[in-house]
Amino acid sequence: MDRLWNPWRYQYVSKENKPDGCIFCALPREERDEQNLIVYRGQSNYIILNRYPYTTGHLMVVPYQHTNSLQGIDEATAMELFSLVRTAEGKLRSIYRPNGMNLGMNLGEAAGAGIAEHIHMHVLPRWIGDSNFMTVIGETRILPEDLAETYRRLKAVF
Repeated sequence: MDRLWNPWRYQYVSKENKPDGCIFCALPREERDEQNLIVYRGQSNYIILNRYPYTTGHLMVVPYQHTNSLQGIDEATAMELFSLVRTAEGKLRSIYRPNGMNLGMNLGEAAGAGIAEHIHMHVLPRWIGDSNFMTVIGETRILPEDLAETYRRLKAVF
């Protein structure tokens, strides 16, 4: 049997190195945007790279306000959130030239939210053929670009 090692995922699956409290509240307060992969700060929301991406360029738009539902943010925050989703889509299309995009928000653990206590919108570029047996059978993602390079490229356009 062949094995593909990706030891960096152990931190994710073992829940190591998680900050106390909500990660989406803690990261922007640290003022370490590059280390925390925050590519843009808006007035009510910020854009952050997913540390464990499904595809290269996998972003999340996150309100600063801690809430587990869309009803928990005010109209201005909701408007900025969707505006940043639109901006992120445009930036990802111009840099990566994907064949499509996935946008998604999972509200609650039962809906599949990994961090159910703080809403966030995923924005993922997709390419024809980017899903293969490695993802389905091996539960392993193969990314063609280092996360630091993805950060550098996206930070430059935001």
